Amino acid sequence: MAIVSPLRRSSRRTPSRGGSRGPRAGVGSWFAALHDALARPLTSYYLLLGGSALLLTIGLIMVFSASSVYAFENYDQNSYAVVIKQLIWVAIGLPCAWVAGHLPQRWIRRLAWPGYFVSLALLLLTSFFGVTRNGNTNWLAFGPIQIQPSEIAKLALVLWAAHVYANKDRRLGNLHQVMMPVVPGMLAATGLVIFGHDLGTALVLFAILLGMLWVVGAPARMFALSFLVISVFAAALAAMSPERLTRITTFTDPMRTYEGAGWQPAHGLFALSQGGLFGQGIGASQQKWGNLPEAHTDFIFAVLGEELGLVGTLLVIGLFMTIAYAAIRVARRTKDPFVRYMTFGIVVWIIGQMMINVGMVLALLPVIGIPLPLVSYGGSALVPSLVALGMLVGFARREPEAARALAQRKKARNSGVTAGRINGRGL
Repeated sequence: MAIVSPLRRSSRRTPSRGGSRGPRAGVGSWFAALHDALARPLTSYYLLLGGSALLLTIGLIMVFSASSVYAFENYDQNSYAVVIKQLIWVAIGLPCAWVAGHLPQRWIRRLAWPGYFVSLALLLLTSFFGVTRNGNTNWLAFGPIQIQPSEIAKLALVLWAAHVYANKDRRLGNLHQVMMPVVPGMLAATGLVIFGHDLGTALVLFAILLGMLWVVGAPARMFALSFLVISVFAAALAAMSPERLTRITTFTDPMRTYEGAGWQPAHGLFALSQGGLFGQGIGASQQKWGNLPEAHTDFIFAVLGEELGLVGTLLVIGLFMTIAYAAIRVARRTKDPFVRYMTFGIVVWIIGQMMINVGMVLALLPVIGIPLPLVSYGGSALVPSLVALGMLVGFARREPEAARALAQRKKARNSGVTAGRINGRGL
């Protein structure tokens, strides 16, 4: 008994030890597999490409669903009118993104100063000859086509600032070099946007400026001064419009002004609450039937939450975070200052705009008219965003290890085709 009993005890302990190690081993192997996947040279490239493609696909589906009722009422009972326009913009934007991703960097940088001056001229024209919508003068008409120059300016300003900072990368320890000419130049563009009463776009441009200052190592006192300036300008812009002032002062409780300024955010919250965990299903939104203004543009995230639920909203936010992770990964690994500054500027622009839009729909921020990148309807916002993401994909593809992996894959593919042809001839 004295010999058998220890063996029995050890035999009883062995399964329990194996059982306790099983889940830990499973989690460990899962993390190891994830680590190996993230360590591959083409990970950033595929994350950027896949995340952008999925967001664009979800956006097209949601634009069709959210705009169907609006299009039926306003386009001769054609429920497909709005999504067809969006598809046309996608057909324009995707080739532009491909070209941006394959252009040599020196050609991209040659566009920095011309792009800045063209965007400044378009903003100036908009200030004096622009079309006013919802209290904002931010549209410029070219015959039947209307564009929003401030959306083009976002890309142009990021490109220009990245080019300027890259040229004097070794002199950025000097405050004067950090300030000139980027800060006055971006403030001039922002001032023209503010002149058109477009508070939302002005906040995005301020965010881009702060992001660029942070990545080049500006002193902390500049950020305190910048926040003070932003607050003053935002308050002044809000005071110019009674409607905008009401929205800013009552956004935390939209039910208090339900019949007025609170109507849109209140119905956005109704849509999200009706979505639950998995949503009502694609096309089953009730709020898009006239209750929710701008359902296919600024408040498309509310319709997405109603139809796809919490799971769908978290998926969309997760895709944006995936793009941000991959882009920052490229920025941290590169030795090229232009790629680093350009990449970080695009991330601040896209993710900052996403956060403002989502916060607006969740009634955490006032309604200031900001679209959700890649998801909301609108070619003026979609095409520059696609071009920016095309640049990021190009930067990821040109990483030394990624470039070698793609070259080896292309060589293997070509050798396989050649071998197949030889075998075919032999047969």
